[in-house]
Amino acid sequence: MSKARARKIKLLILDVDGVMTDGTIFLFPAPPGMQQAVLKAQQEAKADAGGYGIASDAMVETKGFHAHDGTAISLAHLAGIKLAVITKRISETVRLRCRDLRIDYVFQGVADKFSVFESILAKEGLTHEQAAYVGDDIIDLPVMRKCGLAIAVANAREDVKDESHIITDRRGGDGAVRDAVEYILKAQGKLEQSVTAYLAERSSTGSMRSTI
Repeated sequence: MSKARARKIKLLILDVDGVMTDGTIFLFPAPPGMQQAVLKAQQEAKADAGGYGIASDAMVETKGFHAHDGTAISLAHLAGIKLAVITKRISETVRLRCRDLRIDYVFQGVADKFSVFESILAKEGLTHEQAAYVGDDIIDLPVMRKCGLAIAVANAREDVKDESHIITDRRGGDGAVRDAVEYILKAQGKLEQSVTAYLAERSSTGSMRSTI
């Protein structure tokens, strides 16, 4: 049943904290000369939409991301799958990471994830069944209950796991996104083709584009 669902997926949506990361949040002093830029980025992310971020020109919020997940996102791109990130928190680190990985849609400071989910589907002309979502906590449930393939990471809350179609072997921040992408691509018969294209692209062009 879950493999049949995975074969329909054209859009993969990711939570950040606890999915792309292990959920740990680090706060460091903002580097000299960057304070105003950091504060501006936080304000532009529209924290008043119900999200949360460190609104300070003295501190910057940072997170750690796994290299295997970065490769997975490259493989998803090569397979023609669109990528989106929807997160309640606001972080310049997330903006930079998503830009680096060429994520198609990035929404920060979002408490009502379902409304954003619907807006992405409308823009892409997709149905609920063509979208997958990877989550770990109860804020993710409204989307997970309606999407075509609900994926919980290994460290997700138990009630989130109970409402998921599959659970990744790895924890958030430790390759869970890679598990999700490979599951979908295997179901669609595209994994080997994407890996071949990934390797060929880098061996033939010598590209220094980030893939991790």
